[in-house]
Amino acid sequence: MRLLPLAALFLAAQSVLAPAQADVPEAISKEILPGYAGFTAAAQALSDAAQADCSSAALQAPWNATFDAWLGVAHLRLGPIEDKGRALAIAFWPDPKAIGARQTESMLKAADPALVTADGMAQVSVAARGLFGLERLLYGAEATDTGAYACDLRRALAADLARMAQETEAEWHGGYADLLLTAGAEGNTRFLTRAEARQALFTQLISGLEFNADQRLGRPLGSFDKPRPERAEALASGRSLRDVALSLKALEGFARALAQGLGEIPLTEAAFARAHDVAAKLDDPVFAGVAEPGTRLKVEILQQSVRAAHDAALSEIGALLGVDAGFNSADGD
Repeated sequence: MRLLPLAALFLAAQSVLAPAQADVPEAISKEILPGYAGFTAAAQALSDAAQADCSSAALQAPWNATFDAWLGVAHLRLGPIEDKGRALAIAFWPDPKAIGARQTESMLKAADPALVTADGMAQVSVAARGLFGLERLLYGAEATDTGAYACDLRRALAADLARMAQETEAEWHGGYADLLLTAGAEGNTRFLTRAEARQALFTQLISGLEFNADQRLGRPLGSFDKPRPERAEALASGRSLRDVALSLKALEGFARALAQGLGEIPLTEAAFARAHDVAAKLDDPVFAGVAEPGTRLKVEILQQSVRAAHDAALSEIGALLGVDAGFNSADGD
């Protein structure tokens, strides 16, 4: 049962409220809902493309567009994306034990027709599904497989990804956005106060920055004595640095939306600008340079700049919202 009118009506009503009411509605209307809509559209375009031509060459461009769109919302680990394991099924990374690669290889060898149905794909391990499952079939050793089953598997994975995107977007519109927007209202047992809604979204911002610093950059950096460039995200497709840059762009927009109407965030904006600048000047798309002292320093500087944005947002935006970062399901990955 809905608590108040639909999210769209509530957001429209927010335009007549005081500026201090802008934070959560702004984040939902300007960042979250458009972000999920973009991901749904891109994933559907990928699925449609796979039906028309399942070759790896034909699907690389729409796959990259879908990955780009995913990075607009990948930092959001609350609500519908957490239901049914969708977040992991869409992007199972890190995968330190290479579970996904082994399962993809097993599926190709077994060529079980039941797995490439909608019901069958929903039962496949999250490690073998989603963007990274497709990456292996488009860029990995399996990309040259032109057999019928490889074709069916690409189509099934793309359709599965589109389905998860559509379900996630629909559930945001179908109730979860309302829960955040009506925090503190009678009958809302999920968010008992507006502060809880603010904290939930603020946690996504802080955790998203941590994930970039600790995982997307920290994993390939490894240690000075033992750099691990082979651990970079999306290594096969060569988009490791692009993932960081696009994530930072999305997180900056999210930060601005959360602070909207509450006050200025000059330290946060300056820190993001610095991080963008460092990323733009880094000519190392897969962080291969972490193994060389001279080029390693550039990746370390990028990591430091992301952490500076994290610290600035934690202090500056947290103070404006009157909250601290809470637990996020991605913590400890």
